[in-house]
Amino acid sequence: MAIDVHPTAIVDAGAVIGDGTRIWHWVHICAGARIGKACSLGQNVFVGNDVTIGNNVKVQNGVSVYDAVTLEDDVFCGPSMVFTNVYNPRSAINRKNEYRRTLVKKGATLGANCTIVCGSTIGEHAFIGAGAVVNRDVPPYALMLGVPAKPRGWMCSCGVQLRGQGQVRCACGARYQIDDANCRRL
Repeated sequence: MAIDVHPTAIVDAGAVIGDGTRIWHWVHICAGARIGKACSLGQNVFVGNDVTIGNNVKVQNGVSVYDAVTLEDDVFCGPSMVFTNVYNPRSAINRKNEYRRTLVKKGATLGANCTIVCGSTIGEHAFIGAGAVVNRDVPPYALMLGVPAKPRGWMCSCGVQLRGQGQVRCACGARYQIDDANCRRL
């Protein structure tokens, strides 16, 4: 299956893009980017050189995926969410050698207009709410809300909030072991 690139998109020579990926209006993908299969990059998306995007990733309109960001398989990046790669930027000081790596693990959701401060790891199937600001690592399955983002519960891999502690079963049938600090799929 071929990739689908809108005529207004710019894909620099050297970028690697997997089969079935769709690239929409006014997207720019830099030469060093590696993008997996069956992805969707919405209007006005930018993908830097030192970026790896897994399979079946959805990057909605207006998102810039800057250098030093890795998105594993099945990640969802909501409209206009933000990644950073320099912790303390100044226009007059070049800090490209100080980029902090950001890792978003499999199945995580990054809500519309949220900000992921560089150097953070977002755990598998974590759910970052719209407008939240993440400035530290996020455990797997955590629901993070607010500024700064704080844990407000746990999410099933199907995207439904889990209720209770101990052994919990989601409506989809998935089972979890939950305590105050951790959620683990059984």
